[in-house]
Amino acid sequence: MQSIFKKNLAVVIVVILLTSTYFIAGVLIYANNRYNDINIRNLEEAVRMLKNFTPVDVFADKNTAAAWASRAGEFGPYRVTLINRNGQVLFDTDTDSAVMENHLDRVEFQAAVRNGTGTDRRRSTTLGQYHFYAAIAIQDSSGEFAGVLRFSRLISSYLSHIVSSTLPFLALGFLIILGTCAGLYCYSHRLSLSVEAKLDAELKKKTDELKIKSEEAEAESIHREVILSSMFEGIITLDNKLNIILANPQLCSLFGKGKDVRGMPLLEFSHSAELAEAAQQVLSSGQTQELTLKRYLLGIRQYFQVFAAPLDMPQSEGGKGVVMALKDISRLVKLEQVRKDFVANVSHELRTPIQVIQGFAENILDSSPSGKVRRFAEIIEKNAKSMDNLTNDLLTLASLEDDSSTSSSSASSNNAARTSLEKNTLAPLIAEAVDLVAIAAKKKNIVITVSCAPNFTAQLYSSLFVHALVNLLDNSIKYSGDGSTIQVKVFQETENFVIEVKDKGIGIPTEHLGRIFERFYRVDRARQRTAANSEAGTGLGLSIVRHIALLHRGTVEAESHAGEGSVFRLRLPVEK
Repeated sequence: MQSIFKKNLAVVIVVILLTSTYFIAGVLIYANNRYNDINIRNLEEAVRMLKNFTPVDVFADKNTAAAWASRAGEFGPYRVTLINRNGQVLFDTDTDSAVMENHLDRVEFQAAVRNGTGTDRRRSTTLGQYHFYAAIAIQDSSGEFAGVLRFSRLISSYLSHIVSSTLPFLALGFLIILGTCAGLYCYSHRLSLSVEAKLDAELKKKTDELKIKSEEAEAESIHREVILSSMFEGIITLDNKLNIILANPQLCSLFGKGKDVRGMPLLEFSHSAELAEAAQQVLSSGQTQELTLKRYLLGIRQYFQVFAAPLDMPQSEGGKGVVMALKDISRLVKLEQVRKDFVANVSHELRTPIQVIQGFAENILDSSPSGKVRRFAEIIEKNAKSMDNLTNDLLTLASLEDDSSTSSSSASSNNAARTSLEKNTLAPLIAEAVDLVAIAAKKKNIVITVSCAPNFTAQLYSSLFVHALVNLLDNSIKYSGDGSTIQVKVFQETENFVIEVKDKGIGIPTEHLGRIFERFYRVDRARQRTAANSEAGTGLGLSIVRHIALLHRGTVEAESHAGEGSVFRLRLPVEK
């Protein structure tokens, strides 16, 4: 820092000296020019004055010119020269005119001929020194140009005049300048030391702060690495070109890669076009993505639950990126499949004995028994029928779970397990569902009203859609009072069709609404007993509705208050 101040000070001192020198030189040159101008004007005034005393016959001959010029030389400290009209010097007070050159071409002579007067400043050819010249034209008695009267004076240097008088002043000024430079140097030196001390203190403070922040950042980085290393989920961050920024050891282990994967493209790392496509969708849409990824490693099928979200990054690194979390759910999928297989196998195995029991109960009733035998046969038939309904619902639910899981885990939403997805008009399907529950509704004098535009069409599995609607209507009939009304209303809401089933039944308490679509969930036994229908449900109807909605890439929801009735809304996507 001090060296910088010294360099800057040296530049300032040089600038001051140069400026002072330039100023003094300019003043001296200006004064010298003024001095020369004043001398020439004085000389010109002198020759004009002498002209008034010059006789008209002064150029008659050399003797007359010499006699008059000798007297004129006493007029002042001037050199007097008489030049006739031909440029011949008739007389000169300082030099023999016989040896002098013709002056016809002299500047002051030519100017006097043209303008009456003329001046010049030059080196004298005769004397070899610089002179001031002032010439004036002289006319004879007839008014004709007779010659020129010229005054000249030796040029004495202006500097030689002023050096003696101004030398002390110049010396004092020079000492003042040197003193100013010395004071400036001392002041700048002290200032540089003070500034340097402050900068050193500030730099030390900033260095300490930077060191603390660096240590904190390093500790945070170590902490983050420890957290990422200890997580069971695989974590990966990507830049806007889907190149890896960070991948924790768990993820590298899941994909059989080493730790040095920074900068590797995601597709090269995972060999999964589905994963790369999901990351690209997050980049382009800025929305989170969730999917189930299936891959094979050494002949073993693996399943991963993937959650991808946008990541804000500095503009220098592209401005945006993607963070993805992958959880190995292979064991859960296997257990879920075991459960589904168990439910399906048990249901299949139970169907035969249930049908046998139901068949024998019907045969007993057909034989017209009486008394306790008939009552026991009716109980057997009723319970066998309930068990048959339960096994049918379990098989239906298992089939729907397989289809919806296959559809949701595929890369494209169009890849469903079933192939009968067709364009259907909603009104006839709703009428069909109403007809299927008409007998149960008639038993309780319940009126079902339908409001649906005839032009509403959607891509549906028609049989499953009817099944879902029948379950909703059957549920409303069970828990509605005699003589009530059930409303079925269909309307379009943004990109969905909403099929709304509304009743005025006993309703559902708010705390149970979040679980009514779970398998076998019952609000309470008392609610079941209050139903006018003495037949107990299987507890799977609403769960089946939910899976049918998922299979159509839709949703189902319930809105209800105890004692005020319920509203079920089935949302299905509009055909595009």
